[in-house]
Amino acid sequence: MSLVSNGYLDQLKELHVQRADFGKGGNMWAHAVMRLCALLETEDVLDYGCGKGELNLHMPYEIKCYDPAVHKYRHEPNPADIVVSTDVLEHIEPDCLSDVLFDLKRCVKKLGLFAIHTGPALKYLPDGRNAHLIQEEPEWWDQKLAELFKIRDKETMGSTHVVTVEPKA
Repeated sequence: MSLVSNGYLDQLKELHVQRADFGKGGNMWAHAVMRLCALLETEDVLDYGCGKGELNLHMPYEIKCYDPAVHKYRHEPNPADIVVSTDVLEHIEPDCLSDVLFDLKRCVKKLGLFAIHTGPALKYLPDGRNAHLIQEEPEWWDQKLAELFKIRDKETMGSTHVVTVEPKA
């Protein structure tokens, strides 16, 4: 299983150093995550691809954080009731996407909240590539996710496709 190549991991680490704003958008999802926690009566949350850990800073309780490009969050993630992955999947190397989705399936115990940008990013990797390595339509993402998850809800807002999933039995 390969979640990220060494070369791309180096690109992400460098982007985190170069851009203070890279990996800092998780706070936008705090209210949605708190609503899901209330619905499921849990505080067991994993932010998968947490960037700089902003979501955790805006939650009323500690959540788990995972990001292979950030030293303090690079440990293998443990499963959680709710797994949040926002502005992450479009950054995955196409050759690694299946492995990352399988790892997400391993981690999601009850519910997953995935927000996926479908167009180009405003940021570029140090090697000049657009930071969104996968730019696909919402239907393409739905098909990929449906292979491993039951899609509970989905909504497209501008260029962001938000999908709530449950693990398939």
